[in-house]
Amino acid sequence: MAAVKANAYGHGLVRVARALDADAFAVAAIEEALILREAGINRPILLLEGVFEAAELPLCARHGLEIVVHHPEQARLLESARLERPVRVWLKIDSGMHRLGLDPERAPAAFQLLRACPAVAPAVRLMSHLARADERDCAYTRQQLHTFETATAGLPGERSLANSAGILGWPQTHFDWVRPGIMLYGASPFADSLASDEDLRPVMTFHTRLIAINRLRRGEPIGYGGTWTCPEEMDVGVAAVGYGDGYPRHAPSGTPVLLDGRAAALIGRVSMDMITLDLRQHPEARIGDPVVLWGEGLPVERIARAAGTISYALLCGVTARVRVEILQIPAPSPSERWERDYSTRGEDSEEESR
Repeated sequence: MAAVKANAYGHGLVRVARALDADAFAVAAIEEALILREAGINRPILLLEGVFEAAELPLCARHGLEIVVHHPEQARLLESARLERPVRVWLKIDSGMHRLGLDPERAPAAFQLLRACPAVAPAVRLMSHLARADERDCAYTRQQLHTFETATAGLPGERSLANSAGILGWPQTHFDWVRPGIMLYGASPFADSLASDEDLRPVMTFHTRLIAINRLRRGEPIGYGGTWTCPEEMDVGVAAVGYGDGYPRHAPSGTPVLLDGRAAALIGRVSMDMITLDLRQHPEARIGDPVVLWGEGLPVERIARAAGTISYALLCGVTARVRVEILQIPAPSPSERWERDYSTRGEDSEEESR
Protein backbone atom coordinates (compact mmCIF):
# COMPACT_ATOMS: atom_id res chain seq x y z
CA MET A 1 0.00 0.00 0.00
CA ALA A 2 1.79 3.09 -1.28
CA ALA A 3 1.48 6.22 0.86
CA VAL A 4 0.75 9.09 -1.52
CA LYS A 5 -0.64 11.58 1.00
CA ALA A 6 0.54 15.21 1.03
CA ASN A 7 0.67 15.37 -2.77
CA ALA A 8 2.75 12.17 -2.77
CA TYR A 9 5.29 13.75 -0.46
CA GLY A 10 5.58 16.71 -2.82
CA HIS A 11 6.04 14.62 -5.97
CA GLY A 12 2.55 14.97 -7.44
CA LEU A 13 -0.36 12.85 -6.26
CA VAL A 14 -1.76 11.74 -9.62
CA ARG A 15 1.53 11.34 -11.46
CA VAL A 16 2.94 9.15 -8.69
CA ALA A 17 -0.20 7.01 -8.43
CA ARG A 18 -0.09 6.43 -12.18
CA ALA A 19 3.58 5.49 -12.03
CA LEU A 20 3.35 2.98 -9.17
CA ASP A 21 2.17 -0.58 -9.50
CA ALA A 22 0.82 -0.73 -5.95
CA ASP A 23 -1.91 -3.01 -4.61
CA ALA A 24 -3.52 0.00 -2.91
CA PHE A 25 -2.89 3.63 -2.06
CA ALA A 26 -3.03 5.43 1.28
CA VAL A 27 -4.03 9.08 1.68
CA ALA A 28 -4.79 11.26 4.67
CA ALA A 29 -8.24 12.51 3.80
CA ILE A 30 -11.12 12.11 1.38
CA GLU A 31 -10.16 15.13 -0.72
CA GLU A 32 -6.96 13.38 -1.82
CA ALA A 33 -8.86 10.16 -2.54
CA LEU A 34 -11.40 11.91 -4.75
CA ILE A 35 -8.62 13.52 -6.80
CA LEU A 36 -7.28 10.04 -7.50
CA ARG A 37 -10.70 8.68 -8.44
CA GLU A 38 -11.33 11.65 -10.76
CA ALA A 39 -8.00 10.90 -12.44
CA GLY A 40 -9.13 7.35 -13.16
CA ILE A 41 -7.16 5.57 -10.44
CA ASN A 42 -9.27 2.51 -9.64
CA ARG A 43 -7.04 0.68 -7.15
CA PRO A 44 -8.18 0.49 -3.51
CA ILE A 45 -7.65 3.75 -1.62
CA LEU A 46 -7.48 3.94 2.17
CA LEU A 47 -8.27 7.07 4.20
CA LEU A 48 -5.66 6.84 6.97
CA GLU A 49 -7.55 9.22 9.26
CA GLY A 50 -10.94 7.80 8.41
CA VAL A 51 -13.95 10.03 7.94
CA PHE A 52 -14.32 13.32 9.76
CA GLU A 53 -18.11 13.56 9.50
CA ALA A 54 -21.14 11.47 8.56
CA ALA A 55 -21.54 13.19 5.18
CA GLU A 56 -18.30 11.61 4.00
CA LEU A 57 -19.52 8.03 4.40
CA PRO A 58 -21.85 8.04 1.35
CA LEU A 59 -18.96 9.40 -0.73
CA CYS A 60 -16.76 6.58 0.48
CA ALA A 61 -19.40 4.03 -0.45
CA ARG A 62 -20.00 5.59 -3.87
CA HIS A 63 -16.30 5.74 -4.77
CA GLY A 64 -15.23 2.49 -3.17
CA LEU A 65 -12.97 4.10 -0.60
CA GLU A 66 -11.68 2.18 2.42
CA ILE A 67 -11.58 3.86 5.82
CA VAL A 68 -9.67 3.57 9.07
CA VAL A 69 -11.69 3.46 12.27
CA HIS A 70 -9.53 4.72 15.11
CA HIS A 71 -12.11 6.15 17.52
CA PRO A 72 -15.48 5.00 18.93
CA GLU A 73 -17.18 8.05 17.39
CA GLN A 74 -16.32 6.79 13.90
CA ALA A 75 -17.86 3.41 14.76
CA ARG A 76 -21.01 5.19 15.89
CA LEU A 77 -21.18 7.02 12.56
CA LEU A 78 -21.06 3.70 10.76
CA GLU A 79 -23.76 2.20 12.97
CA SER A 80 -26.07 5.11 12.08
CA ALA A 81 -25.25 5.15 8.37
CA ARG A 82 -27.53 3.85 5.61
CA LEU A 83 -25.23 3.37 2.64
CA GLU A 84 -25.80 2.21 -0.94
CA ARG A 85 -23.11 -0.39 -0.31
CA PRO A 86 -20.91 -1.25 2.67
CA VAL A 87 -17.41 0.16 3.01
CA ARG A 88 -14.25 -1.73 3.84
CA VAL A 89 -12.89 -0.85 7.28
CA TRP A 90 -9.46 -1.08 8.89
CA LEU A 91 -9.56 -1.05 12.69
CA LYS A 92 -6.61 0.92 14.04
CA ILE A 93 -5.14 -0.05 17.40
CA ASP A 94 -2.90 2.21 19.46
CA SER A 95 0.11 -0.03 20.04
CA GLY A 96 2.22 2.78 21.48
CA MET A 97 2.23 5.73 19.08
CA HIS A 98 -0.44 7.38 21.27
CA ARG A 99 -1.80 9.46 18.44
CA LEU A 100 -4.68 7.60 16.77
CA GLY A 101 -6.10 4.21 17.58
CA LEU A 102 -8.24 2.30 20.06
CA ASP A 103 -6.88 1.03 23.34
CA PRO A 104 -5.60 -2.52 22.68
CA GLU A 105 -7.91 -3.98 25.34
CA ARG A 106 -10.93 -2.61 23.46
CA ALA A 107 -9.85 -4.01 20.09
CA PRO A 108 -11.69 -7.39 20.24
CA ALA A 109 -15.03 -5.81 21.15
CA ALA A 110 -14.65 -3.07 18.53
CA PHE A 111 -13.71 -5.66 15.94
CA GLN A 112 -16.86 -7.67 16.61
CA LEU A 113 -19.00 -4.52 16.58
CA LEU A 114 -17.68 -3.56 13.16
CA ARG A 115 -18.15 -7.06 11.77
CA ALA A 116 -21.82 -6.92 12.80
CA CYS A 117 -22.43 -3.45 11.33
CA PRO A 118 -24.44 -3.48 8.03
CA ALA A 119 -22.48 -0.49 6.74
CA VAL A 120 -19.17 -2.37 7.03
CA ALA A 121 -17.99 -4.78 4.36
CA PRO A 122 -16.92 -8.27 5.46
CA ALA A 123 -13.30 -8.99 6.37
CA VAL A 124 -12.40 -6.11 8.69
CA ARG A 125 -8.64 -5.51 8.63
CA LEU A 126 -6.35 -4.60 11.53
CA MET A 127 -3.56 -2.04 11.69
CA SER A 128 -1.33 0.07 13.89
CA HIS A 129 1.57 2.47 13.41
CA LEU A 130 5.20 2.34 14.53
CA ALA A 131 6.49 5.33 16.48
CA ARG A 132 10.23 4.62 16.66
CA ALA A 133 11.05 2.12 13.94
CA ASP A 134 13.54 4.64 12.53
CA GLU A 135 15.69 3.92 15.62
CA ARG A 136 17.49 0.71 14.77
CA ASP A 137 17.14 -2.09 17.31
CA CYS A 138 14.87 0.02 19.50
CA ALA A 139 13.18 -1.93 22.28
CA TYR A 140 10.07 0.21 21.90
CA THR A 141 9.39 -1.21 18.44
CA ARG A 142 9.56 -4.74 19.84
CA GLN A 143 7.15 -3.63 22.56
CA GLN A 144 4.72 -2.23 19.97
CA LEU A 145 4.94 -5.42 17.95
CA HIS A 146 4.09 -7.48 21.03
CA THR A 147 1.18 -5.18 21.91
CA PHE A 148 -0.24 -5.41 18.39
CA GLU A 149 0.13 -9.19 18.23
CA THR A 150 -1.50 -9.61 21.63
CA ALA A 151 -4.40 -7.27 20.82
CA THR A 152 -5.16 -9.02 17.52
CA ALA A 153 -4.55 -12.61 18.65
CA GLY A 154 -7.46 -14.79 17.56
CA LEU A 155 -9.04 -12.07 15.40
CA PRO A 156 -9.48 -13.03 11.74
CA GLY A 157 -8.37 -10.44 9.25
CA GLU A 158 -5.33 -9.14 7.41
CA ARG A 159 -2.88 -7.02 9.39
CA SER A 160 -0.63 -4.05 8.68
CA LEU A 161 2.03 -2.47 10.86
CA ALA A 162 5.18 -1.65 8.87
CA ASN A 163 5.95 1.82 7.54
CA SER A 164 9.15 2.52 5.56
CA ALA A 165 11.42 2.03 8.56
CA GLY A 166 9.57 -1.14 9.49
CA ILE A 167 9.90 -2.49 5.96
CA LEU A 168 13.65 -1.85 5.82
CA GLY A 169 14.66 -2.54 9.38
CA TRP A 170 12.07 -4.74 11.07
CA PRO A 171 11.00 -7.72 8.92
CA GLN A 172 9.00 -9.19 11.78
CA THR A 173 6.55 -6.26 11.41
CA HIS A 174 5.62 -6.95 7.78
CA PHE A 175 2.47 -9.05 8.31
CA ASP A 176 0.02 -9.03 5.34
CA TRP A 177 0.31 -5.44 4.16
CA VAL A 178 3.21 -2.99 4.27
CA ARG A 179 2.82 0.78 3.90
CA PRO A 180 5.91 2.33 2.31
CA GLY A 181 6.06 6.11 2.39
CA ILE A 182 9.32 8.07 2.32
CA MET A 183 11.29 5.14 0.88
CA LEU A 184 9.13 5.23 -2.27
CA TYR A 185 10.57 8.65 -3.03
CA GLY A 186 14.19 7.63 -2.58
CA ALA A 187 14.92 8.96 0.89
CA SER A 188 15.95 7.07 4.00
CA PRO A 189 13.56 6.81 6.96
CA PHE A 190 16.53 6.38 9.31
CA ALA A 191 18.32 9.27 11.00
CA ASP A 192 21.68 7.52 10.70
CA SER A 193 21.69 6.71 6.97
CA LEU A 194 21.38 8.17 3.51
CA ALA A 195 19.16 6.83 0.74
CA SER A 196 22.12 5.16 -0.95
CA ASP A 197 22.85 3.21 2.24
CA GLU A 198 19.41 1.64 1.91
CA ASP A 199 19.76 1.01 -1.85
CA LEU A 200 17.28 3.78 -2.65
CA ARG A 201 17.48 6.25 -5.53
CA PRO A 202 16.08 9.81 -5.29
CA VAL A 203 12.94 10.43 -7.30
CA MET A 204 13.12 14.24 -7.04
CA THR A 205 16.04 16.39 -8.10
CA PHE A 206 15.45 20.01 -7.11
CA HIS A 207 17.63 22.36 -9.16
CA THR A 208 18.00 25.89 -10.47
CA ARG A 209 20.70 28.04 -12.14
CA LEU A 210 23.09 30.87 -11.37
CA ILE A 211 21.58 34.19 -12.41
CA ALA A 212 24.36 36.54 -11.25
CA ILE A 213 28.02 36.59 -10.20
CA ASN A 214 29.26 39.54 -8.14
CA ARG A 215 32.83 40.45 -7.19
CA LEU A 216 32.77 41.74 -3.61
CA ARG A 217 35.46 43.24 -1.37
CA ARG A 218 36.67 41.88 1.94
CA GLY A 219 34.30 42.81 4.80
CA GLU A 220 31.19 43.27 2.67
CA PRO A 221 28.04 41.66 4.13
CA ILE A 222 25.80 39.29 2.17
CA GLY A 223 22.00 39.40 2.02
CA TYR A 224 19.33 40.26 4.57
CA GLY A 225 20.71 41.02 8.00
CA GLY A 226 24.31 40.83 6.78
CA THR A 227 24.69 37.50 8.57
CA TRP A 228 27.73 36.46 6.50
CA THR A 229 30.68 38.73 5.71
CA CYS A 230 33.21 38.19 2.94
CA PRO A 231 36.53 37.17 4.55
CA GLU A 232 38.42 38.30 1.45
CA GLU A 233 37.79 39.72 -1.99
CA MET A 234 35.73 37.04 -3.67
CA ASP A 235 33.05 36.09 -6.17
CA VAL A 236 29.54 35.48 -4.85
CA GLY A 237 26.95 33.67 -6.95
CA VAL A 238 23.21 34.26 -6.88
CA ALA A 239 20.93 31.31 -7.64
CA ALA A 240 17.24 31.62 -8.46
CA VAL A 241 15.59 29.72 -5.60
CA GLY A 242 14.33 30.59 -2.14
CA TYR A 243 11.79 29.77 0.51
CA GLY A 244 9.08 30.82 -1.95
CA ASP A 245 10.01 27.67 -3.87
CA GLY A 246 10.35 25.44 -0.83
CA TYR A 247 14.06 25.80 -0.09
CA PRO A 248 14.36 25.97 3.72
CA ARG A 249 14.75 29.54 4.98
CA HIS A 250 16.60 28.31 8.07
CA ALA A 251 19.34 26.56 6.06
CA PRO A 252 22.58 27.98 7.51
CA SER A 253 25.69 29.18 5.75
CA GLY A 254 27.71 26.17 4.72
CA THR A 255 24.71 24.13 3.57
CA PRO A 256 25.92 22.27 0.47
CA VAL A 257 24.74 22.63 -3.11
CA LEU A 258 26.16 21.21 -6.32
CA LEU A 259 27.31 23.88 -8.75
CA ASP A 260 27.79 22.35 -12.18
CA GLY A 261 28.33 19.01 -10.47
CA ARG A 262 30.85 20.22 -7.87
CA ALA A 263 30.32 21.01 -4.18
CA ALA A 264 29.69 24.63 -3.22
CA ALA A 265 28.29 26.28 -0.11
CA LEU A 266 25.36 28.50 0.73
CA ILE A 267 26.32 31.81 2.35
CA GLY A 268 24.07 34.39 3.95
CA ARG A 269 20.38 34.22 4.67
CA VAL A 270 17.95 32.44 2.33
CA SER A 271 15.47 34.93 0.86
CA MET A 272 12.13 34.33 -0.82
CA ASP A 273 13.46 33.97 -4.35
CA MET A 274 17.25 33.77 -4.15
CA ILE A 275 20.22 32.24 -2.36
CA THR A 276 23.87 33.29 -2.47
CA LEU A 277 26.82 30.96 -2.95
CA ASP A 278 30.52 31.03 -2.13
CA LEU A 279 32.35 30.81 -5.47
CA ARG A 280 35.94 30.91 -4.18
CA GLN A 281 36.43 27.29 -5.25
CA HIS A 282 34.65 27.88 -8.55
CA PRO A 283 36.62 30.42 -10.60
CA GLU A 284 35.18 28.86 -13.76
CA ALA A 285 31.56 29.54 -12.74
CA ARG A 286 29.36 31.24 -15.31
CA ILE A 287 25.83 32.66 -15.30
CA GLY A 288 23.47 29.88 -16.30
CA ASP A 289 25.42 27.10 -14.60
CA PRO A 290 23.13 24.43 -13.02
CA VAL A 291 22.74 24.34 -9.25
CA VAL A 292 21.40 21.15 -7.62
CA LEU A 293 19.77 21.80 -4.26
CA TRP A 294 19.02 18.16 -3.47
CA GLY A 295 18.46 14.93 -5.36
CA GLU A 296 20.77 13.17 -7.78
CA GLY A 297 24.30 13.59 -6.45
CA LEU A 298 23.25 15.46 -3.30
CA PRO A 299 21.08 13.51 -0.82
CA VAL A 300 18.11 15.41 0.56
CA GLU A 301 18.99 13.98 3.99
CA ARG A 302 22.18 16.11 4.03
CA ILE A 303 20.21 19.29 3.41
CA ALA A 304 17.63 18.33 6.02
CA ARG A 305 20.31 17.74 8.65
CA ALA A 306 22.01 21.02 7.85
CA ALA A 307 18.69 22.86 8.17
CA GLY A 308 17.64 21.08 11.36
CA THR A 309 14.64 19.38 9.77
CA ILE A 310 13.74 16.10 8.06
CA SER A 311 13.69 15.07 4.42
CA TYR A 312 9.89 14.60 4.58
CA ALA A 313 9.42 18.31 5.25
CA LEU A 314 11.73 19.38 2.42
CA LEU A 315 10.11 17.12 -0.16
CA CYS A 316 6.57 18.08 0.89
CA GLY A 317 7.48 21.77 0.95
CA VAL A 318 8.30 22.30 -2.74
CA THR A 319 5.79 24.92 -3.86
CA ALA A 320 3.43 25.11 -6.81
CA ARG A 321 5.46 27.71 -8.71
CA VAL A 322 8.34 25.25 -9.25
CA ARG A 323 8.28 23.85 -12.79
CA VAL A 324 8.17 20.06 -12.93
CA GLU A 325 9.88 17.97 -15.59
CA ILE A 326 9.21 14.22 -15.73
CA LEU A 327 12.06 11.94 -16.77
CA GLN A 328 11.49 8.26 -17.41
CA ILE A 329 14.51 6.41 -16.03
CA PRO A 330 14.41 2.65 -16.60
CA ALA A 331 14.95 0.43 -13.59
CA PRO A 332 18.09 -1.71 -13.68
CA SER A 333 17.64 -5.19 -15.13
CA PRO A 334 18.13 -8.22 -12.86
CA SER A 335 21.62 -8.76 -14.30
CA GLU A 336 22.53 -5.12 -13.73
CA ARG A 337 21.29 -5.35 -10.16
CA TRP A 338 23.36 -8.48 -9.61
CA GLU A 339 26.47 -6.78 -11.00
CA ARG A 340 25.86 -3.74 -8.81
CA ASP A 341 25.36 -5.88 -5.72
CA TYR A 342 28.29 -8.23 -6.18
CA SER A 343 30.90 -6.56 -8.38
CA THR A 344 32.45 -4.63 -5.46
CA ARG A 345 32.18 -7.31 -2.78
CA GLY A 346 35.30 -9.27 -3.68
CA GLU A 347 35.08 -12.96 -2.88
CA ASP A 348 31.54 -13.84 -1.85
CA SER A 349 30.94 -16.07 1.10
CA GLU A 350 28.99 -19.28 0.61
CA GLU A 351 25.98 -17.62 2.23
CA GLU A 352 26.16 -14.58 -0.09
CA SER A 353 26.48 -16.87 -3.12
CA ARG A 354 23.29 -18.64 -2.14
